[in-house]
Amino acid sequence: MKGTMDTHMGNIVIDDEVIAKYAGSVAMECFGIVGMAAVNMKDEVVKLLKLDSITRGISITVNNNNLILDFHVIVSYGVSILAVADNLISSVTYKVEEFTGLKVEKINIFVEGVRVID
Repeated sequence: MKGTMDTHMGNIVIDDEVIAKYAGSVAMECFGIVGMAAVNMKDEVVKLLKLDSITRGISITVNNNNLILDFHVIVSYGVSILAVADNLISSVTYKVEEFTGLKVEKINIFVEGVRVID
């Protein structure tokens, strides 16, 4: 489902892939986020995604022009997951609402792994 806005000059339609790509790039800027994760449900294997396939770790649902975002992330070892999640939620909410003009209703964060970074 796509996000739509009615303006005095016509309709604006934003594809989910655009929102996911922008939200993913904002998330990657957050402290403690190593990357997005792709989960293979059949094998229960978690894979760190490269930057060009970042949208596979994000799911977007549009509900009455309100966004619900699901992030599957891998966090850095030794950081507070709560602090990383709070930072991710506030950054993504602010920047996505500014970028799209749509309201972020909810952000769900699924921590799929922990990585040690050098």
